[in-house]
Amino acid sequence: SHHYDLRDELFDLFLDSDRQYSCSYFLDPSDDLETAQYNKKVHLAAKLRVKPGHRVLEIGSGWGGLALYLADKHSDVRVDGITLSREQHRVSNARARAAGVDDRVKFHLQDYRTVENTYDRIVSVGMLEHVGPHHYREYYSKVASLLKPDGVALIHAIGVFRPAQPQNPWMEKYIFPGAYTPSLSQQTRTIEQHTDLFTTDIEILRTHYADTLLAWRMGCAANRDAIVEMYDERFYRMWEFYLTGCEAAFRHGTLMVFQIQLAKTIDAVPQTRDYVRAYE
Repeated sequence: SHHYDLRDELFDLFLDSDRQYSCSYFLDPSDDLETAQYNKKVHLAAKLRVKPGHRVLEIGSGWGGLALYLADKHSDVRVDGITLSREQHRVSNARARAAGVDDRVKFHLQDYRTVENTYDRIVSVGMLEHVGPHHYREYYSKVASLLKPDGVALIHAIGVFRPAQPQNPWMEKYIFPGAYTPSLSQQTRTIEQHTDLFTTDIEILRTHYADTLLAWRMGCAANRDAIVEMYDERFYRMWEFYLTGCEAAFRHGTLMVFQIQLAKTIDAVPQTRDYVRAYE
């Protein structure tokens, strides 16, 4: 709530039109933010291998863009999105109504630990960073319990190439209270020791987020006066420092993004990645 319940208009000033607030996917260095964020949704959908009649759970559904994309791509797929942000919950349900898909795309103000249905597909983008290492066992155990026997899950999160450390105190105080940037080994160890899930694919995105953050920072700079009027000069400087520092950490430091694909059976997805590139 501290971060995602900021004024709606702020995010419209620097995000893409679909309000994708996570790492985009640049297929070409010339891609603009709109294209790269669309690429990200396509890449996630390809790895999920959503099929007609599937029921999908999105843990941490943001402003609803990915869920609405999946519903638009597959006319008979149902999606449940969950969030703890009241503002995102309000906006995403309004978007589903406006798109005429609120009968099969529903967003809930709910903690993932209280979900009880089972799903063919589970996706979580940019939410693991808010779980924390003391709850990884609970998180992956819950994902495993919610996934149907032939199900596939995809976890997309910011990570570190080196051993994980406590969050930067400035980021903890001003930007993401309670957040934690995990290592990949923390995830694989938990999955191996505490679930029956197979890790079927891992992909590391390196500087994609640096380029995303640069685009966001340029968007903020172009709208500096509006942001200062909305909040104040101090807020703008804080926000600019947050975006600049994170960009530097992805471009020159040890931050990256990982995508972990999980399944209940070893043959739930094809044996090569050709199906990802073939997805349209």
